[in-house]
Amino acid sequence: MKGCILAGGLGTRLFPLTKITNKHLLPVYDRPMIYYPIECLVNAGIDDIMIVTGGRKSGDFLSLLGNGKDFGLKHLNYTYQEGEGGIAAALALCEHWAQGSPIAVVLGDNIIEKNIKRQVANFREQKKGGKILLKQVPDPERFGVATLQGDKVVRIVEKPKNPESNMAVIGIYMYDSRVWEIIKTLKPSGRGELEITDVNNWYIQDGSLTAEVLDGWWTDAGTFKSLHQAACLVAQGGANRLD
Repeated sequence: MKGCILAGGLGTRLFPLTKITNKHLLPVYDRPMIYYPIECLVNAGIDDIMIVTGGRKSGDFLSLLGNGKDFGLKHLNYTYQEGEGGIAAALALCEHWAQGSPIAVVLGDNIIEKNIKRQVANFREQKKGGKILLKQVPDPERFGVATLQGDKVVRIVEKPKNPESNMAVIGIYMYDSRVWEIIKTLKPSGRGELEITDVNNWYIQDGSLTAEVLDGWWTDAGTFKSLHQAACLVAQGGANRLD
């Protein structure tokens, strides 16, 4: 199983900080933001990772991370996304590299307290389909929101004005090799992007999407408020680090 970290985009919500660097290179307490998703994947037993980046400062990832040996990686790969085409469009850049392997995807600004070892192990046993992770949040309208019937997700709505639940789909996804053909069928949303929610809804219709609630706290770090919150959470109680 391979891992992909999506660390492109322009980071406009964090201007002017992102005028001079990529959002994912900003500090979250004592480490660059990009360290956290790398360690999330490594702790789950994934040692072949692709980073999708973009923007004028993309070369700084190579200067910071090198070949990934400091994280114990077998391979650390890089690819470049031009502009902002959405999460699914960024993931599509990994198709040739993935070579039919199942893949775990982490958004570069997602930070978790614990780890995803159990979820990755469960997905390996699942063998087919996709898996998403959920977390109860006070502001679900900011996220893709899952509607559940028991433990089963029956639909996901992206940034709904009137959410049907407070269960957000966090930025950690797992997919089988069909994901590449699914992405090719997508049409841009009203935002002009290829939405990862459309990928997840495809797997729901296929009957092969599973979901688990993440243990411990989780936050993104894509706004000034959430970036500050992330730093405070890490300072107070730590976060997922290499075992």
